[in-house]
Amino acid sequence: METATAAGDVEFDHAIEVLEEQTSVLWRRERTTSHALAKHVHPDMEPAAYGILTLLQREGSLRATDIALSIGVGKPSVSRQLAGLERLGLVNRQLDPHDARSQRVVLTPLGQQQLAAAQSGRRTAFTALMRSWKPEDVEALGTLIARLNSTYTKDTW
Repeated sequence: METATAAGDVEFDHAIEVLEEQTSVLWRRERTTSHALAKHVHPDMEPAAYGILTLLQREGSLRATDIALSIGVGKPSVSRQLAGLERLGLVNRQLDPHDARSQRVVLTPLGQQQLAAAQSGRRTAFTALMRSWKPEDVEALGTLIARLNSTYTKDTW
């Protein structure tokens, strides 16, 4: 005879299977979207750099080491991405006012403008995609995704 805990475990395992499958589809679609958004910001921008731009938009300015920690990649990868973004005129490096030995990275006015245009297009697409949803369902989804994201304090794979 199955206990309540065992039944709960089966339900939980099934829910995890559904979550894994659906997040896999969502992440695959998001990768495609990020590629398109990167090209919208600048045709020569690498898709991985889009996340750096949005991080700088949110934080204002960061050191390259802080960017690497925030997005979970090595400093050499971030340095390469930043060099590309600088060449495209989307970011600048400035001396850190609190530590003259380091530099902070900031969005340029062009970077701010191009990123805002890409984000506006993304919001328009989400609006069209989810127009039939109830506002409270959209809000609940955002809340649950934020909760999921907050559990990713570090990669656990």
